[in-house]
Formats: sequence, structure tokens, C-alpha cells
Amino acid sequence: MPSNQPAGANSNGGTAPRMRIRAFPTNMDADYVNSIWDMLKRAIQEIQRKNNSGLSFEELYRNAYTMVLHKHGERLYNGLRDVVTDHLVFVRDAVTESINKGNFLKTLNEAWTDHTTAMVMIRDILMYMDRVYVQQSNVETVYHLGLSIFRDEVVCQNNIIEHLRATLLSLIAEERRGNTIAWQGIKNACQMLVALGIDSRGVYEHQFENPFLKETAEYYRSAGQKFLTENSASVYVRKVEECIEDELSRAKRYLEKRTETKVLDVLDDVLINQHMQTIVDMENSGVVHMLANDKVDDLRRLYFLLKRVPNGLGVMSTAMSGYLRQQGEEIIKEESDKNPVQYIQLNDNELEVLLDKAMVLFRYLQEKDVFERYYKQHLAKRLLLEKSVSDDAEKAMIMKLKTECGCQFTQKLEGMFRDKELWDNLHNSFKEYKDKLEQVRDQDPVDISVRVLTSGVWPTQQTQGICNLPQACITSFNLFESYYTRKHTGRKISLNTLLGTADVKAIFYGSAAMIQDESSQQEEGPSSSNAVASQAQSSRKEEHKILQVTTHQMVVLLRFNIRPKCTFEQLLEETKIPERELKRVLQSLAMSKPSQRVLCRKGKGKDIELSDEFFVNDGFTSKLTRIKIQMVQSRSENEPERKETRSKIDEDRKHEVDAAIVRIMKARKQIQHNNLIAEVTEQLKHRFMPSPQLIKQRTESLIERDYLARDTADHRMYSYVA
Repeated sequence: MPSNQPAGANSNGGTAPRMRIRAFPTNMDADYVNSIWDMLKRAIQEIQRKNNSGLSFEELYRNAYTMVLHKHGERLYNGLRDVVTDHLVFVRDAVTESINKGNFLKTLNEAWTDHTTAMVMIRDILMYMDRVYVQQSNVETVYHLGLSIFRDEVVCQNNIIEHLRATLLSLIAEERRGNTIAWQGIKNACQMLVALGIDSRGVYEHQFENPFLKETAEYYRSAGQKFLTENSASVYVRKVEECIEDELSRAKRYLEKRTETKVLDVLDDVLINQHMQTIVDMENSGVVHMLANDKVDDLRRLYFLLKRVPNGLGVMSTAMSGYLRQQGEEIIKEESDKNPVQYIQLNDNELEVLLDKAMVLFRYLQEKDVFERYYKQHLAKRLLLEKSVSDDAEKAMIMKLKTECGCQFTQKLEGMFRDKELWDNLHNSFKEYKDKLEQVRDQDPVDISVRVLTSGVWPTQQTQGICNLPQACITSFNLFESYYTRKHTGRKISLNTLLGTADVKAIFYGSAAMIQDESSQQEEGPSSSNAVASQAQSSRKEEHKILQVTTHQMVVLLRFNIRPKCTFEQLLEETKIPERELKRVLQSLAMSKPSQRVLCRKGKGKDIELSDEFFVNDGFTSKLTRIKIQMVQSRSENEPERKETRSKIDEDRKHEVDAAIVRIMKARKQIQHNNLIAEVTEQLKHRFMPSPQLIKQRTESLIERDYLARDTADHRMYSYVA
């Protein structure tokens, strides 16, 4: 039934009150703004006095929100600055008074703690102002404003910062003298200085860290001099270790984190870098004394100490090298009067002991495949250049490596010696072949001895193409190639000139005649030059020499039979020797010690330029008939060569990991990923330690090549594909 009650009447006959939404006033009069600000001001002051228990933070937040919403944010922000500043004036006075009362650091830290606690509460009340007014006006946030005012009105006034710095440095000095201090106060003060920098360490660095580091350097400079004067090298090292441990502990306890590294750098410089030469050379206690008396622990301590500074290990190794060189010279001097047979026998016994010690060090190597590559390179050079002192000693080392790492490790090393044993037989059979055939003698203008190296066994560096050999050499090599391919059907040989040698006959006419001849031609003209030249011709003395040189040196020297002078650019183009190798060749012929300079160079500086000219040194003289021209040794591997070597090693490792994975999968048929990594690592650790990432990459590669398959139900399970 329809209701007859009037609108707004309830069933009991009364009328229900209507809800009204009151419109928020669009404008606030000045009295209302002042009343709100007065309320907020009193609340902020109560918070600063730590009387905030009776405050309603919700009501305070609403009032601050109202002021910002009605565009009175500036009034609120400036009013906050004034209230905080007024309060900190009283705080500053209290801190200043505490300077003479002996509780300065405690008072300052308490004032800082109270202030930051109050600013956190005030920030919560004025959060809406932080989000709106501060962002729009691009001014400091409430909390940062409080930090800035504390810095400007308290810390930087009345010499408080100077007294704080002096107090902190004094306490640290007390602790260094062995006294116990209240270090928590130092920690709080350092945290305060860091915070006062707001977004940087500027205040902390300028007011404390830099003076602290300077005073630390002065303190340990004086202490270091005292340590050196009163103690031996080993005791000095121990004292420096103690100082480092003390400063490290001190920095971790109460200094800013980044100060730790800086203070250790100061100690490294003052206590180690400035005195390392003195420590190493110290008489009756330095490196020589430690080596002579087997002070292994002291040497270990010194090693780790000097490792902290640049060139520290270089200074130590120089001292050790000098001692070992001196010991070697003394041994030779002492043994020179002994029976040679007994001396050799004695040295064989010592060699066995030395090889055993080398194997002990070898067992500590994790990357034995890297050692293998470099050992092969050095062994190949020793065999090809006949610089090995004893083949028996070389074979003894290889046998020890074979026992340690298995036959696969030494397979190529043993192959080098098998090739070496065939060289003499090959040379004799080739000589017999030439003697039998009369027509061959006419076709062989140069007596050559060829060493055939099995491809893949020798790690010799290949030249970039064959250099332009003299025609006589090419003819002789072609004859040997014809003989070799006839004897060994199906084999091919290619020439590598990098490690070859040659004997070159040379005639030097003397420089006086040439100089006199040239000067007379320039000064007196053609008519008188003939007489002077004939006189010089009669007075010059020829010197016949046999130069023992490398193949590349021979190629360069024979170019001067074609023209008297050659530029570096011409030699580079005509010989086709790689530029770096050609520079080494010319340095050995024209820029080495005077007793071996068979060429002269016209150029400046140590580096050879394209325009530099070279000509025969006719003034060369020597008491020896056979002269061995020493090749300038190439420097240790440069960065590109090191990267290339590393790249080859990494490529070989990929194949070894592939082989290990396939062996394991053939045996297991199915295996989980982590177990596969563990077994591959176990199999290869005697050569190198493969990383899990490398094993995973090679596993993925084998899956792509259908050697393995991933289980459909468990992607970490692998199956072998037969």
C-alpha cells in the first residue's frame, strides 16, 4: 500500500535529520591563518622541549595540510625556519658553555640526537608541505632544512667546529698511545659531520677527514723512523703489521666507511713505500740475511707487506736476484779447482734435487695447460737454437711431467725429441744423395742443413709468408724438397725462416780509404780524386770474416751486394720480412754493441723510421774470424700477443671440456646438470679449473650439435644421444 507519510517523517512520527555537506571555505582570513600557525608553532616548540606526549599529531597534520592547500606554504616554511633557528640559539649557548666544563663532546652529541629526533617528528607533521610546497618551490626538505640550520647556527659558530676537531684528534691520539677512550662519542660525531653534508661528504672531509689523515701521516712518519732506528727488518715488518691492524680496527669502529681505505693508503706510503729499500737492504736483517738463514716466515711477511705498494715486489726481487747471482758466482769460483768429472756428477745430483723442487711448485699451479704452452715454446727455442745445456736434463724434466700429468701432457714434448733424433740421419742421407749424383752438385750452390718439424708438434711461430730468400738459397731448398718428397711419398713441407741460421762470408775494406776518397772527390774535383783513390787503394787492408747470423739477418746483409745503401722502407719492401722482426734484425746488425755492428745507420733516436738509411760498416774490425751476431732479444709478450696466446688456450679448453662431457655422458647415459659440472671439474682439474659457465656453454653447444639432449620433463637433466 502506498505510504501517506510526508517526506522526512519516520514510522514513529518523528522527522529524520538531513545530512548536509558543508562547503570548504575557499578563502582563509588572516586571523584564521594566524591561529593555525600559532597552534603549529606551539606544537613545534613542545616537540623541541621533548613535551610532545599531549599533542595530537593527526590534528597538527590536518592544520599544516590546510595551510599548504590554501597557498600559505611559504608562511609555514619560513615560520618553521625561524622557530628552529630560535631554538638552536639556546642549544648553541649550552654547547659553548660545555667547552669549559669538560663534557663538550657529550653535550654536542646529545644536542644533535635531540635535534634529529625532533626534526623527524616535525617532518611527519609537515609531510604534505614536503610533498607539495617544497617540490614546487625547489627548496630544502623539512629534515634537510633542520640539518642546515644546525650546521650554520651551532656547529659553525663560536669555534665549536674547531674545538670538535681538536677533541676528536686528541682522543684518537690517546688511543694510539694505548689508553682506553669512549670511542662511541667519536663515532656519533663522525656520523653527525657526514649527515651535515646532506648529499655530500664535504663537511666531514674538510672539517675532520683531511686533518685526521694529515696528522696520521705525521704520527706514523715519526713512528716509522723510530722503528727503523731501534729494530731489525723482521721486527719492523711485525710492527708495521700491528699498526695496520690497529688503524683498520679503529676505522671500522668509529670512522666513516670510505676513510678506511684512505688511512690504509697513508700507512702504506709512510711506513712501507718510503722505507722499503731500507728494509730490504738492511744489514744483518734484510732480504739477504733472511735468504741466507732460511727465514721463511720473515720472507713471507715481508712479501705480503711489500705487495701492498707499487714496485714493492720489484725491489724485493731485485735484492733476491742480486743475492742469488752472487751465490752462483761464488759456487763457480769454489768449484773451478775441482775434478771436472766430480764437478759434473755433483751438479747432476743437484739437478735432480732442483727438478724435484720444480715439480713441487708445479703441483701448486692451477692452470697447468698455460704452463704447458709456454714450456713448449721455450723448449722448442732451446732445441732449434741449440741452447739446451743438456738433452738428458730436458728429458728428465719431461719424464717427471709425464709421471705427474700423464702421457698426453708430454706427447708433443716427446715428439720434439723424436724429430731432433732424425735431423742428423736426414742430413747425412741428403749429403749422400748429393754426392752420388754429379749433376746435383752443380744445382746446389749452398750447403744447407734442413730440420724437418712435424706439423702440430712444434709450437713455433709461423712467419707471415716466406721472406724473399736469395736465389741460391731457394735453389738449394728446392733440391732438398725434391729429395724429401721422393723419399717420403705423400708428405709436404713448407719453409719457416724465423729460427734458421746461416754462415755468411764478408769482406771489410777499411773505412779510412772510403772517407779519404769521398772527401777528396768533394774538395779537389775529379782530376785529383784519381790519385788519392789509388793511394787509398794501396793502403787499405781487407778483413775476411765469417758472420754467424739468423736467416733474416742473412737476407738483409745480402741486399748490400746489390746496392751500397738501403733505407728501412726499401728493405721492408724487398725482403718481405715482417716489420717488427726486421727492426730487431737491423738493431742487432747496426745498433748493438760496437764489436758486432757490421752495418751503419743514418738516423736519429732509438726507434727505426722508414727513412733511416743503412750501409756496410767498412771500418768493422775484430780479432775473431768467426763472429756470432747476437739477435736482439724480443721483449716479453706485449698485450696483443698475450691476448692471442690466451685466446688459443681458451680455444683448446673448449675442445677438452667437450671431450670430457662426451666421455662422461657415454658412461652415464643420463646425468643431472650439477653432477655433470662436478664430474667435468674433477676430470680436468689436473690441467685447469674449468668454470661452471664454460661447462654450461659447451653443454649447450653439444646439445645444438645433437651430441646431447635435454630431458623434456626436467630441463636440468641431460641424455646422451648415441
